Amino acid sequence: MTQNPFFEPKWNTPFELPRFTEILPEHFQPAFVRGLEEHAGEIANIAGNTAPPDFANTIAAFERSGETLRRVSRVFWNLSGTVTNEALQKIEREISPKLAQHRSAIYLNPDLFKRISTLHSARQTLGLDDEQVRVLELIHKDFVRSGAKLDVGTRARLTEIVSRLATLATSFGQNVLKDEAEFTLLLQAPGDLAGLPESLIASAAATAKERGMPSKHILTLSRSHVEPFLQSSTRRDLREILFDAWTKRGENPGATNNMKIIAEIVALRAERAKLLGYDTFADFKLDNTMAKTPAAVRELLDRVWQGGLKRAQADRDELQKLADSEGANFAIAAHDWRYYVEKLRKQKFDLDESEVEAYFLLDNIRAAAFDVAHRLFGLSFAEIKGLDVYHPDVRTYEVKDSAGNHIALFVADDFARSSKRSGAWMSNFRGQDRLDGDTRPIVINVLNTAKPGEGQPALLSLDGARTLFHEFGHALHGMLSDVTYPRISGTSVSTDFVELPSQLYEHWVLQPEILRKYARHHETNAPMPDKLIERVLKMRTFNQGFATVEYCSSAYVDMDLHELPAPATVDAEQFERERLAAVHMPREIVMRHRTPHFSHIFSGEGYAAGYYSYLWSEVLDADAFNAFEEKGDIFDKDVAARLKEHIYSAGGRREPDAAYIRFRGRLPTPDALMEKRGLA
Repeated sequence: MTQNPFFEPKWNTPFELPRFTEILPEHFQPAFVRGLEEHAGEIANIAGNTAPPDFANTIAAFERSGETLRRVSRVFWNLSGTVTNEALQKIEREISPKLAQHRSAIYLNPDLFKRISTLHSARQTLGLDDEQVRVLELIHKDFVRSGAKLDVGTRARLTEIVSRLATLATSFGQNVLKDEAEFTLLLQAPGDLAGLPESLIASAAATAKERGMPSKHILTLSRSHVEPFLQSSTRRDLREILFDAWTKRGENPGATNNMKIIAEIVALRAERAKLLGYDTFADFKLDNTMAKTPAAVRELLDRVWQGGLKRAQADRDELQKLADSEGANFAIAAHDWRYYVEKLRKQKFDLDESEVEAYFLLDNIRAAAFDVAHRLFGLSFAEIKGLDVYHPDVRTYEVKDSAGNHIALFVADDFARSSKRSGAWMSNFRGQDRLDGDTRPIVINVLNTAKPGEGQPALLSLDGARTLFHEFGHALHGMLSDVTYPRISGTSVSTDFVELPSQLYEHWVLQPEILRKYARHHETNAPMPDKLIERVLKMRTFNQGFATVEYCSSAYVDMDLHELPAPATVDAEQFERERLAAVHMPREIVMRHRTPHFSHIFSGEGYAAGYYSYLWSEVLDADAFNAFEEKGDIFDKDVAARLKEHIYSAGGRREPDAAYIRFRGRLPTPDALMEKRGLA
């Protein structure tokens, strides 16, 4: 094995970017071992310190600890999500339970908790600033929620549960990825390409070429293939095949079936919550959020669901009439919805997705996202070529503030591939803090845009453009972070607040002045005509019944599963079917994330009993954008300054409610959300 890059105290590279071309799979195992040993030793020193506890020798020391482990973990988890292989997946299966056990050992360390608890009890008399008090309170709460107050026997069982959950989450995610990677739909018969836009045909040809089948066309289960095919293909039989494969990921018979894994995860989470003194896992999880209780979540879901369901049912009837008028001899099914919605869109607005897509070049939309950040927050972005990156598709940008100071390195990984998990997300290779100097972040956005054929433009759908802005909003949350302590840096906020910066940022992508400047035809470079912009804006609430039902049904099932008390037993397939029937789910619509591949809640705990968070944050983002509209200027300097100070730069410095009130002067109501979705 070559010299392990992780054993270097510091990477002597531009921006201290990881040495990707030198990092091999065999480097991770010994690096994790060293990182775990170092961290355990650091924790032992803090816990065994004979000096009386103070903020510096306990809390600040705790924040500094684990640097090697943190550095190895960030690189590993980013690569395992974007360029995974069998070697990385094997390491993932082995290291996940060890990391969980390590974390449990720290948060169940009685001597360490005693020092933290002593400080917490006296926190108002220690002369701490507001940020230090907040960090102390959050760390103390983390220990309590991890079981630090439990007896020895219960703590041991909790450690077993946490370790097993880590193993199960890894297996769940790898099963979904395997189902996605192994499925292909070969288009080779006459008429298989009928109705497809040129961009999708080119991408399918490029995919086939990559797989050694030149002159053929292959579709994968990337959403950037599935969505446009379902919208445009005239072949109902092929739409059904692709849709069936898409919705049954994780449900297929054999080794990748996730049903038993789901049942065990739900049972262990319920048991864990009970050990910690909560009625259900949902009660445990929501105790640490803005929503606070399952009842508050359901109140919002129910209000939005009723309007969405009514709208979806009316849309379904309209789609059926359209199909009947064309001589269709069948009832609209789930694999038909998108196809007939596109026809209806064309009929109502003289507009189809391919017409809009022609104006949404990936590079232009990213330039638009950069420009909005410049106009709101004074940031500038310059592409840096020649850096050591982990895949040829990856691009890097230096971010500076209005004074020319370095703010962050932004990394963009845009295109779908079989080694990348589906979806879109933001992460980082380094976070921001000022604990020992000004550490600036390295932030990454990952998309799954269909890669175009050679010489072809990379085009985005309207949804793809929104997704790019959404993830860039998360990236700004990480890049603009301006706090001292890692515990509250960047996106380290409650789950139902973390989507505010991302969803709010989506609003700017469809502003006329942004479209006029950046929506340019990929062949002529002509700007999107005003009449087309008008049609795009008119259809903003089109098909919102479908979108609401598709999303809320997933949020309902998530909450229902995690409100099961211990001992919880569940047949996931039957449970999903029964719960959807209870809310009168239309048979023509399928959950946005069906239970067998619901990675948000089963590939980790980030959104478990928390998928509702997107809707909760949407209440905030709709009201927050109104703050600009009320000023008559979507780039109003005063509003933007408050937004930056109290939301994008503040991390978790304050409770979410307090942070939002500082920005807006009050808390929002769902009214703006209902109006935004056209459900008022």
